[in-house]
Amino acid sequence: MKLSARNQIPATVTAITAGEATANVELNAGGVRLVASITIEAANELKLNPGSQVTAIIKASDVIVAVAD
Repeated sequence: MKLSARNQIPATVTAITAGEATANVELNAGGVRLVASITIEAANELKLNPGSQVTAIIKASDVIVAVAD
């Protein structure tokens, strides 16, 4: 699969917290913790489990950067 998104980060699933409609999928991306909220259906289709190797693909229209005063 080829994607236009350039922010592709290899990661490992560390935990999945499932709600009624969404699952919070916790990822370890080289020591950085990321959390993705996806549908339960998507988590099941991807067969995600702790230890699964995934790619986090981040596509945002805005990124805001701040510094302390």
